[in-house]
Amino acid sequence: EVQLVESGGGLVPPGGSLTISCVASGFNVGMYTMNWVRQAPGKGVEWVSLISMGGTRTYADSVKGRFTISRDIANNTLYLQLNGLKTEDTATYYCAKDYRASWVTWVPVGQGTQVTVSS
Repeated sequence: EVQLVESGGGLVPPGGSLTISCVASGFNVGMYTMNWVRQAPGKGVEWVSLISMGGTRTYADSVKGRFTISRDIANNTLYLQLNGLKTEDTATYYCAKDYRASWVTWVPVGQGTQVTVSS
């Protein structure tokens, strides 16, 4: 059974940093494309970043240069380092397995982790 457990969110001032984590079970994160997506209150799901099986990293324009995706295969964990946070980064962040062309019908597996950027 695929399980994803996100953690590490919190309240951060604008310009601050945070690292969030996603512990996976039921599969190996190194064998699949892994994503971070987010959903702000009242808005749709926004894809944030992915790391391919081969290790190629891709980012949404809105976070490029500020966020870094990484993985620890030995501990089966996905990470997202968030730097230079902005108020518009406030959202619930989820990790997700597999490449998707559209996230409209996607349903989260985990509970997500809340990131709030506010002074």
